[in-house]
Amino acid sequence: MGQSKIWLSSPHMGTEELKNVQEAFATNWVAPAGPFINQFEKNLSDYTKAKHTAVVQSGTAAIHLALRLLDVAKDDVVLCQSFTFIGSSNPIVYQQAQPVFIDSESETWNMCPEALEMAIEHFLKLDKKPKAIIVVHLYGMPAKMKEIIAISKRYDIPIIEDAAEALGSTIDGYSCSSFGTFGILSFNGNKIITTSGGGALQSNDEPTIAKARFLATQAKDNAPHYQHSTIGYNYRMSNIAAAIGVGQLEVLDQRVQARRANHAFYEDLFKEVEGVSFLKEPNGFFSNRWLTCVVFDQDKNHKLNPDKFRLHLEQDNIESRPLWKPMHLQPIYKNELYFGGQVAEQLFEKGLCLPSGSNLTKQEKDRIQSSIFSFLDQ
Repeated sequence: MGQSKIWLSSPHMGTEELKNVQEAFATNWVAPAGPFINQFEKNLSDYTKAKHTAVVQSGTAAIHLALRLLDVAKDDVVLCQSFTFIGSSNPIVYQQAQPVFIDSESETWNMCPEALEMAIEHFLKLDKKPKAIIVVHLYGMPAKMKEIIAISKRYDIPIIEDAAEALGSTIDGYSCSSFGTFGILSFNGNKIITTSGGGALQSNDEPTIAKARFLATQAKDNAPHYQHSTIGYNYRMSNIAAAIGVGQLEVLDQRVQARRANHAFYEDLFKEVEGVSFLKEPNGFFSNRWLTCVVFDQDKNHKLNPDKFRLHLEQDNIESRPLWKPMHLQPIYKNELYFGGQVAEQLFEKGLCLPSGSNLTKQEKDRIQSSIFSFLDQ
């Protein structure tokens, strides 16, 4: 019988989640309403210091709601980081707006402030001021928010801060998701904590989050019958999922510690290998290290072909994954405007995500180490 699969990032349950779910069943709160939803929202706000939170079915749903709340409409321009998951950009199209993609900078791999300002100036010359900026904290590494916020204020363009991968990450002690007009979280099965599927929209403005909850429950008017004066969505998180989230949030700091230990493990493993680099934390930045990623320089070490490396791990039943394919290279977005250089493209070509689950065992790390060394010894 073959060895068990080592996953890139699998769910990691604690001890309270099942108790909470059983309580939800026992009290018959098996609905998109209930006490665990209220508790999860409060706990998330307490943790991130974003004052108000609405939990929903996914991070993508949260971005869609943010765009709707900013009145993004047909043909509006929304500036979006290109190096990201497609869930960051698809909601722009849901609103029939125009996604415009921005390259990354090499220090954090996130939105390049210089390319962002170049794009804004381009559209201002066309008398078409962008409606929003979607910046992403990729792989748990915070973006350069000081510079991006300065640009946002200078041109009066709101920020949607996609912290789907960055719960537990901070800049100068301030939580990712608390910097923008809106903050976005994700609790998908592969995230640092999970509700199986789910997300959250955060803001410091209470009426805005109240409206988000209204839109997320099919925009039902306050009437004894079902009456709707605007289009809404079926986006609210269930009480069952929130019950899981309440338990998961209790162990978040432990999960961050484990993920950071994984990153240290890989840095030590590759420390004598020429041509391997890791994403470093700038001064004042703290990354949850959701995924540990490596970038290979084949000019320095011809062995370091990322695809051959990935396939070698796969033969040993170890999952790894290329870095995100930039949105401006995706077939569906190939005709959209893009500003910047080739940082995102080069990261996609040269990078790889390594197994990073907080539940990796010593035996699994030993298997990973053995597989990597066997590749390097070829």
